[in-house]
Amino acid sequence: MPFEPIQQEKLSHGVIRQIEELILRGILRPGERLPSERELSERMGVSRPSLREALADLQERGLLASRAGAGVYVADVLGSAFSPALIKLFASHDDAVFDYLSFRRDMEGLAAERAARLASDTDLKVIDTIFTKMEAAHQKRNPADEAHLDADFHLSIIEASHNIVMLHMMRSMYELLREGVFYNRAIMFKQRMTRDALLDQHRAINDALQARDPAAARAAVETHLHFVKTALSDQQKADRNETFAQKRFEHEVKR
Repeated sequence: MPFEPIQQEKLSHGVIRQIEELILRGILRPGERLPSERELSERMGVSRPSLREALADLQERGLLASRAGAGVYVADVLGSAFSPALIKLFASHDDAVFDYLSFRRDMEGLAAERAARLASDTDLKVIDTIFTKMEAAHQKRNPADEAHLDADFHLSIIEASHNIVMLHMMRSMYELLREGVFYNRAIMFKQRMTRDALLDQHRAINDALQARDPAAARAAVETHLHFVKTALSDQQKADRNETFAQKRFEHEVKR
């Protein structure tokens, strides 16, 4: 008969499963410091030896990392998405930028559609809270804050879609975006008209999600990323045109 005696699970296994789930769901993020051993054992209701056993297992498997005198952190599990050579290649070719935006349009459109159907009320509150912060940052005209919140807004939608694989894949890509590998987000805020249009587009996305309208949410994301792609292309052409205009001007002055 295919039955075996039921054995009580070791406490350390319960700790392992809980921390794994928090990392898998993106609640514990790469580089985030865990509470102290004393605090963690109290919160989880386990002894320190059981906790140490669990943390040692997670460190051995590369999910956690210990820093001397600084505590235990979630390991940087996102860094392996692309090789350093491929990252350099992305950064040096414009085609990669536009392919990246097309990929985002497809993935984030799907994520928004899923989020409109599957997000919890709390998920939608998170998205709405970030958008409110975006409106406040817009008034201050701070490109760095706006860019940071822009990324947070899109990631919150992916989180609300509750697709674990998509979450970690897109998070790794957003880390490259934050580092300016795909494009410098600040150029999107050079023109007041562009800044206003971007905020309106994010408002349309948020409104569709809050209304739980999957088709409208997907369409709003696709419209937004098409606009970003066109604006970047136009800016690149303008920059090239300005380079040649400067050369013509310098040549004319010297004649």
